[in-house]
Amino acid sequence: MDARSDLYISVDVETDGPIPGPFSLLSFGMSVAGTFDGHTFRPADPEELTFYAELRPISDNWQAEALAVNGLDRARLVKAGRDPRETMDDAAAWVRRVAGTSRPVLVAYPVAFDWAFLYWYFVRYATGGSPFGYSSCLDIRTLYQARAHTVHDRSGKAYMPPMLVPDRPHTHNALDDAVEQAELFSNVFAWTLGGPVASRLPFS
Repeated sequence: MDARSDLYISVDVETDGPIPGPFSLLSFGMSVAGTFDGHTFRPADPEELTFYAELRPISDNWQAEALAVNGLDRARLVKAGRDPRETMDDAAAWVRRVAGTSRPVLVAYPVAFDWAFLYWYFVRYATGGSPFGYSSCLDIRTLYQARAHTVHDRSGKAYMPPMLVPDRPHTHNALDDAVEQAELFSNVFAWTLGGPVASRLPFS
């Protein structure tokens, strides 16, 4: 049986606390970063295929420091945020639609935080569960660390060569950051494979 191609989807989440359940996912953005068939990596324009939603909180718990980072108005979202069940159904349908016959793979920086919230919400609220399964994800920082032959302490963006780091701003808007992160992933992944980085492509 032939293996499916991967379709990489950059994800960024903004929350009101450190873990899902006791705290809430307030917004998330998704951006198609590219495809890989095992031979050729094809980066995508990260602004072309995107998804964004702001959700109604699911608990009364929140941390001021989390809201200070993302700048979201939690009181507004309590009244006007989207229903989590409807949102996760829409998000799962979007992932499956853009993936087509490819395997959707979530990519993030760091993947541990974004995956935890999005996977929990998909399992808890989406009718068909997670479109990424239970483990279809890649961590951008880990990819860099392995290729750079460095330790974790020296694998953050501050240590990456300028050719890998996008010029796009990191705004803490989930969609903005998913798009920025999609370009970072494309650069790091292409560099890992020994190919050209996205900064040489027309959409950057």
